[in-house]
Amino acid sequence: MKHPVYLIVAADKNLGIGKDGKLPWHLKKEMQFFKKMTLETQDPQKQNMVLMGRTTWESIPEKFRPLPGRINIVLTHQSDYNAPGADIFDSLDKALSSADSNIEKIFIIGGAQVFKEALNNPHLTGIYLTKIDKTFDCDTFLPDLPKNFSEEVLDADSEAGITFKYFYYSKK
Repeated sequence: MKHPVYLIVAADKNLGIGKDGKLPWHLKKEMQFFKKMTLETQDPQKQNMVLMGRTTWESIPEKFRPLPGRINIVLTHQSDYNAPGADIFDSLDKALSSADSNIEKIFIIGGAQVFKEALNNPHLTGIYLTKIDKTFDCDTFLPDLPKNFSEEVLDADSEAGITFKYFYYSKK
């Protein structure tokens, strides 16, 4: 695979990532980090791809779909599923293989089922994880990260009394 593939996610102290198909927190600074990471490219002629499961797509408010400035990919087994502005694939490998020379980086943005599959994918380059220093009421959780990744702290921030750190995990 010629494109770097990253997983990007925010999780609470218990690795919670969602509740009822939505984010259980509203942290503008964390959303700005997500937007910057998934939108910016080194080559202005290229775009990044954001790859997500159907539930994650549906959790994005309609007025923000598709995520602008990025190629949006939705994974679903529903053959007749319609996601205006996004391409549909029924497997992670098919979606990853669809990235052409106009794509710079691929970001896997959720949800838990897609993360689980991506964490075991040999093409995974790295993981951007925002660790939120608080516990939220969650019903969806991030699977454990692979042991063959090393951790690097990128930055720390806080908002509304909640502290969080940005981490990058790379293969050892």
